[in-house]
Amino acid sequence: MTTPATFAVLIITALATFQAFRRPGLKALWTFDVEAILVRKQFYRMITSGFIHADWQHFAFNAFSFFSFARAIEVNYGAGALLLIYLSAIIGGSILSLIIHRRHEYLALGASGGVCGVIFASIFLLPGSSVTLFPLPFGVPAYLYAGIFLVGSFIAHRRQKDNIGHDAHLGGAIVGLLASAALYPKLILAAPGMFAAVLGLSLAIMFVLIRDPLHLLNFQFERRVEPEVRDRAWRYQENRKRNEKMAELDMLLEQVSRGGMESLSSSQRKKLEQLSNEIYGRDRTTKPVSTSSQSGAS
Repeated sequence: MTTPATFAVLIITALATFQAFRRPGLKALWTFDVEAILVRKQFYRMITSGFIHADWQHFAFNAFSFFSFARAIEVNYGAGALLLIYLSAIIGGSILSLIIHRRHEYLALGASGGVCGVIFASIFLLPGSSVTLFPLPFGVPAYLYAGIFLVGSFIAHRRQKDNIGHDAHLGGAIVGLLASAALYPKLILAAPGMFAAVLGLSLAIMFVLIRDPLHLLNFQFERRVEPEVRDRAWRYQENRKRNEKMAELDMLLEQVSRGGMESLSSSQRKKLEQLSNEIYGRDRTTKPVSTSSQSGAS
């Protein structure tokens, strides 16, 4: 049986990732950014960040994991259920990341939250399934894997020794679990003890993360910061904001160079004027320039 939704997600994600590699400005606009979401209300980043990756190895790992579990869900429950679980898990992972990192600078990208949602949904949608963990020669029961995953992600998040968004993993996993329960509650009733255990552990970890989001980051905020270090950090943040604005301005100017000012909507024209004034201190909307250096176009 064909699984069009599974392949559609993989193809769209691959194309989005390729475009992000090709156009750094676009990658900056699609990346999960706490400040951009909370201050500039760019909520679309909570979804677009789930379709781009840091590198092809990152994409390949997520793609393989998604493919391994998504096909069986789509075959047994349909494309609609798979897409609902996947997208809701991406959003759920972004929401948890937004809550945890709401008070400090944080950037993230990748489909891990959505993939974890699909994996956790399969625990109850595909009873008796197992997960193969290299180098173990046997499969680990899905429910046991879920517990190991939750505890491991929690510990890794607390240690903060890598660049992986473990909070997005946890958020996606929990939402995937809840989405499967909402769609097919009868399956949960078939194994209420296991569902209660996994959900209880998930909610307990979520509570700790939200209640104490800066557990290991407090020292960064409370310790004395030398003036030159603080000034350098401020300049870095200002440069990053300017680069994002430049990327957005270049995309608008590129559209103008292709189709003229009439190709822009009224909101886009206002945005173009606003960005031009903020960056250059004057209106440059009548003088579109080449954007090949920013967009990657030849």
